[in-house]
Amino acid sequence: MAFVAGKKVGNAVKRNRAKRRLRALFIETLSQINDDAYILVAKAPIIEVDFSQLRQGWLKALQRSGALRQKKNSDAS
Repeated sequence: MAFVAGKKVGNAVKRNRAKRRLRALFIETLSQINDDAYILVAKAPIIEVDFSQLRQGWLKALQRSGALRQKKNSDAS
């Protein structure tokens, strides 16, 4: 797992905040994500976006990429 924020995101404080936000999203959904290698790159808008909107975008990106684990159907016999 790697979290990257380039200088275009802002100064060191903003880059660190961006990486903390990405890390928080990753930890929040860790049990739902397939075991694999991931590199998350922060872009400048991550600083201004509300965390709930960021979460929605994160979940949508996980679904599109196929990184979410398939739910096992316990009702199937």
